[in-house]
Amino acid sequence: MQFPVSWLREFCNPDLTDAQLAHALTMAGLEVEDARPAAPPFSGIVVGHLVQVRQHPDADRLRVCLVDAGPDHRLPPSDENPEGLLQIVCGAPNAREGLWAPLAVVGAELPPSGDDGKPLKISKGKLRGVVSHGMLCSARELGISEESSGLLELDPAGLTPGQSVRQALNLDDTLLELKLTPNLGHAFSVYGVARELSAITGAPLHSWAVEPVPAQIADTLPVDIQATDLCGRFSSRLMRGIRPGVATPQWMKDRLVRCGQRPVSLLVDISNYVMFETGQPTHIFDAAKVPQATTRGLTVRWAHEGETLELLNGQTLTLTPRLGIIAAQDGPESLAGIMGGEATSVSDGTCDIVIEAAFWWPDAVAGKARALGFSTEAAHRYERGVSPAQTVAAIERITSLVQQLCGGQAGPVSDVYPEPIAARPVRLRVARARRIIGLPVTAAQCQDVLQRLGFEHSREGTGDDTVFSVTPPPHRFDIRIEEDLIEEVIRLIGYDTLTPQPVRGTLQARIAPENRRPAQAVRQRMAQLGYQETISFSFVEARLEHGPHGNADPIQVLNPIAAPLAVMRSSLIGSLVQVLQRNQARRASQVRVFEWGRVFRRDASVQDSLTSVSGVNQPLRLGGLAWGSALPLQWHAKDRAADFYDAKADIEALMAPLALRWTPPEAGAAHPALHPGRSAWIDVLLPGPDGGAADSDAADSGAAIWQRLGALGELHPQWTQELDVSGHPIVFELDAALVQHSQVAQSHGVARQQGAVRDLALQVPAGVSHAALRDALVGGADSLVVDAVLFDIYRPASADGAPAAQTLSLAWRLHLLDPEATLTDERMDAAIAACLQRAASLGVHLRGQ
Repeated sequence: MQFPVSWLREFCNPDLTDAQLAHALTMAGLEVEDARPAAPPFSGIVVGHLVQVRQHPDADRLRVCLVDAGPDHRLPPSDENPEGLLQIVCGAPNAREGLWAPLAVVGAELPPSGDDGKPLKISKGKLRGVVSHGMLCSARELGISEESSGLLELDPAGLTPGQSVRQALNLDDTLLELKLTPNLGHAFSVYGVARELSAITGAPLHSWAVEPVPAQIADTLPVDIQATDLCGRFSSRLMRGIRPGVATPQWMKDRLVRCGQRPVSLLVDISNYVMFETGQPTHIFDAAKVPQATTRGLTVRWAHEGETLELLNGQTLTLTPRLGIIAAQDGPESLAGIMGGEATSVSDGTCDIVIEAAFWWPDAVAGKARALGFSTEAAHRYERGVSPAQTVAAIERITSLVQQLCGGQAGPVSDVYPEPIAARPVRLRVARARRIIGLPVTAAQCQDVLQRLGFEHSREGTGDDTVFSVTPPPHRFDIRIEEDLIEEVIRLIGYDTLTPQPVRGTLQARIAPENRRPAQAVRQRMAQLGYQETISFSFVEARLEHGPHGNADPIQVLNPIAAPLAVMRSSLIGSLVQVLQRNQARRASQVRVFEWGRVFRRDASVQDSLTSVSGVNQPLRLGGLAWGSALPLQWHAKDRAADFYDAKADIEALMAPLALRWTPPEAGAAHPALHPGRSAWIDVLLPGPDGGAADSDAADSGAAIWQRLGALGELHPQWTQELDVSGHPIVFELDAALVQHSQVAQSHGVARQQGAVRDLALQVPAGVSHAALRDALVGGADSLVVDAVLFDIYRPASADGAPAAQTLSLAWRLHLLDPEATLTDERMDAAIAACLQRAASLGVHLRGQ
């Protein structure tokens, strides 16, 4: 927020220089980001009075002006110019007799206007043969405004020719630019800062409030607040007989410009002026443009789906029920707390007006303007909170200014206040304030701060046991908990009084569970496997959610940073494919990347907490992608593309020593991003409590359990085509919580007995999976078969020579061991027979039988 110090000093004028004042505000938490004069340095610019203006003899757009610049700036008298007035050649369209304007005399230096940063020096010159003894200046040439359409017109009241323009316009006035945090909504006005300055320095505070303007007409404006969750208070006043076309006075224009606001017209400028002065946004609209408003009144409500409203900025909105409006009988009139409508805007011909000042709940306004693609001063304040107690006073202030500048008759103020908003008392314990601040704060100091801030309070107890019950005033809506009051105490005592204190505390090391790997260890392991980590936005294009991610109802981003990034991702696969796209566009030959990040899915069971948002599940995922050459270029191995088995080996290495199970997807149950015939679901065998950590009912007995780890496969051809990706990328996505599980190392004695191996050639139906057959062969815990490894596959040929699709011949090597007793042929034969019996349930039998 920007404003001139001279305006601030009208409300609070401590005995401080501007630099000291800025420092005092900064040290109290109102950071002064910049302090600069109202105009850049220049010299030799005086007040000039155009006494005579005539057309240039040789140029249609130039005029020759005789300018009175005071007795110190005179030419030798002549018959044509007996008073020795300065002759100035000027091309400004508003140059006319009687005008008062800034004049740069010969030798003056104007602010730099070019890239070289050098000031512009004025010298005597000729324009089309006519001598010019200086230059009449616009506001832009003085560096006080961007206005350059003509000369800067000065109000002659109190001016004398030859007077320094810096003095006449108070251009040495300091402009302060404050960087206010969102909790300082009460300081988003000149008076709000003055109130803080008074509390900081003890200087008296002069109120901005004015005497109520008595009603001269009986007309009122009925208002019906239908949405109390949108509007807590709505005040309005009807005025008639305004003199149309009155210009904004220069003093008001100057203050608005120095607040960074462009003057528009008198009524608009008055509304903006009061907003900067008091912090209360207001709106003035033309009552004649809503003829039924004075009879049927206005309605404050949420918008109806499909309603339209053209705003003052020319933007036409199609409204949704998320937006609050002020509506007349024929539809929306303005956007609540944000901007008025074009249809009811005031103009130079406006004679009857309605002034409105309302209290809009911050939650009802927050983020709405940004979501619509713009921001306004009103929305900026309402989002942070505006005092509900000052709406009527702001209307009285506007009424007073309107009558002072352009007349008019005022009706009574209509104030609709369904449920008065009362502040909730907050407790302040002196002992707690001492502990948190770290200074020996006394009860007297706390009470002094409360009095300086104007906080109503009562006191109980003495010394460190003192407890204050504090009721903050309406403008301090940010005071809600005890810590807010403690912050006010140290803020006004002074942050610079804090002395460095050594850190004291008991540090207790937290023992990380042995069965859980830290995320950094997983990242390092992925890097060791040849993958590079990427970090992507959590929001993606909607087509990725509707396509590869298979999410028909993604979570929308209310205020996307770019139009394509409109939804939250529910999978990492889309982000990884986008990385592949960028690498392929740069002719990369190999891409192996991974990402560790969150995905976002709708889940009604999730409740609000410090780490969660209601209705949104945000699990961590580990995603990976492999594409291009499987191996670096070398002489002893042929180049080949990375395939399913390369990524499978990487996942097994990542999860080792935990056992994995790979299951082909059943019909219609494949991952939506993966090729159904070249993908697999992955399960991990997690040990129970006796051997690690597995959160499951089945783990109560100590038994290991299988949990779904994720999916691996080739990207579906449909998506490679639609996403314009070449080749056959292999992608996987794993549950990060399961990836972090690690099997705790356990010692086992060396077996006293020697093991044995047996090979079996089995005839297996084509539909039997590797995992199912292996589980059947290994058997239970009492089986002598401790492992089974597939080492050969033979596909018998049919009569016509083509491979038979019905059966496969698989060669398995079984490892048998009894650590306590010697294996005999009889025992091994019985174990093999048991294996074959279990496999028979799958339709498996020995080859040749």
